[in-house]
Amino acid sequence: MAVITVIGLGSMGLGMALSLRRAGHRVIGCDLREDAAKPLLAEGGEAGPAREAAAQSDIVVSVVLNAAQTEAVLFGPDGCAAAIKPGGAILSCATVPPEVARRLAAKAEALGLHYLDAPISGGAAKAGQGKLSIMAAGTEAAFDAAHPALDAMAETVHDLGRAAGAGSAMKAVNQLLAGVHIAAMGEALAFAKSQGLDLERTVEVISVSAGSSWMFENRAPHVVAADYAPRSAVTIWPKDLGIVSAIADDAGLPVPLTRAALGQFDAAVAAGWGAEDDAAVTRVYARAAGLRLPGDD
Repeated sequence: MAVITVIGLGSMGLGMALSLRRAGHRVIGCDLREDAAKPLLAEGGEAGPAREAAAQSDIVVSVVLNAAQTEAVLFGPDGCAAAIKPGGAILSCATVPPEVARRLAAKAEALGLHYLDAPISGGAAKAGQGKLSIMAAGTEAAFDAAHPALDAMAETVHDLGRAAGAGSAMKAVNQLLAGVHIAAMGEALAFAKSQGLDLERTVEVISVSAGSSWMFENRAPHVVAADYAPRSAVTIWPKDLGIVSAIADDAGLPVPLTRAALGQFDAAVAAGWGAEDDAAVTRVYARAAGLRLPGDD
């Protein structure tokens, strides 16, 4: 049994913490929201300040929102990395630029810690089932130190090499496709509506046709049900597609589909839908054409 701290108990972090607990580990959850740890406590987990939790832990799993939060919780004035005993492991799971992953890995190594660049994919349901896909990069020692957590949280661990940064680069590839596919889903449903097609029937047909995608099959039913409770919020995509765009700029690579999708998510945020499920990007297209979607008054 390992002692594992999970920092960030959102939809993904909470599921990961619960998977770790169900695997028999001692799990300490940390979140700024006082009630965020309640489901973990109900499963026999613990809660407490990150720095105090990290001092007791073999492994710290950081599942915060972005690069700034990752650096703050690990290496800021109250960061927990300095409290982890030498030889401990940090799994950094937020979507960050590759150069940030490399810089944070160097900071961790200077403290005698192992750092695994370990972005995640699979959604909240798979996080709770211990069936995530983890795109990991780091030293062999980092993989070994993180092994108990990886086994409990992931169905598939993709070993992307011995240097931090490759995991984050691969996650950027995934987010490029995922963001473009969600925007395309919204465009397709609005197009179907403009042609007088029933949206429920459209989802049935396209889901078993060549034009489908995992994102279409997963997100389009949210639109049909007028259910925009956030599983993955609109606001994630300006951040993640912004990272993709910046990486592409540095590489001199044109990414017009990424930029088009980014523009639609930016428009959804500007319309006040940022906290809603990312399927709400469909409303951007529908509003532009004066179309009524399910649930519209």
